[in-house]
Amino acid sequence: MNLQQLRTFVAVVEHGSFSEAARVLGITQPAVTMQIQSLESELGVTLLDRRYRRVDLTEAGAALLPYARRVLEELEEARSEIETMSGRVTGHLEIAASTTPGQYVLPLQLGSFLKQYPEVSVSLRVYDTAEVVERVEQGDAHIGMTGAEVAGARVLQERLGRDDLVMVCPPEHPLADKHGIIMEDLVEEPFVMREAGSGTRMVAEEEMRRHGVDPQELDVVLELGTNEAVLSAVEGGLGIGVVSTWVADKALKLGTVAQIDVGGFPLRRPLYLVMPRTTPTRAAHALADFLRERL
Repeated sequence: MNLQQLRTFVAVVEHGSFSEAARVLGITQPAVTMQIQSLESELGVTLLDRRYRRVDLTEAGAALLPYARRVLEELEEARSEIETMSGRVTGHLEIAASTTPGQYVLPLQLGSFLKQYPEVSVSLRVYDTAEVVERVEQGDAHIGMTGAEVAGARVLQERLGRDDLVMVCPPEHPLADKHGIIMEDLVEEPFVMREAGSGTRMVAEEEMRRHGVDPQELDVVLELGTNEAVLSAVEGGLGIGVVSTWVADKALKLGTVAQIDVGGFPLRRPLYLVMPRTTPTRAAHALADFLRERL
């Protein structure tokens, strides 16, 4: 029994499929299958029931799981402790980030970070806010950054930096030239929104509630997975959208969209650093300190 087998076993259980485990681990699906088969052969038991296109734990698998998780957690803690004693910052850093920090904020900072810590390698993957928190909770990411706080999450969430959200419409829209618009004026307008679970949508909907509008009453004609896609749909005349100024700034200057003068917007929102409750790796700790100094 080796660490790679245990790491693969835990990944399959936590992600529910061999293909998703392969993606997270950065290996092929046949390699995942081989690791599981080798572990089962060595132990002489079946750990995973792979019938009906589902992956379920057998009784033996359920017995092994807590021990496998404990071994992997203690390995990370040991590595972090040894790195701390040596004073070196090394290793691979898996970062999960929601769209705005993942596409704009972090890429601007990581170049300087890697120059300061040349023995660290980084993978940055973009998810919606809810999934970023889940990745850090499960240990698939060492550190995360989001555009909204997730209630009840079993992680540490620290305010760090900010982002401004604006409400935009096509330049020919009747609301483009109006001033003093109230939120109730927008209820019957078509909206293009980010997907449920995105920080942008969470924060925008909370602001709407604060102004007496139930987001469920909005006419959402299209949901999209990135701020850039929302902006493109607005430019194409599909409706009103809420996007980060990181995304909208160029389009506003070019006049391909117009900013709506509505109460509550522009909306300043904090960004959040997401850290595990367990001891972070030395590289994750170094990145957190680095970002605190610059954001």
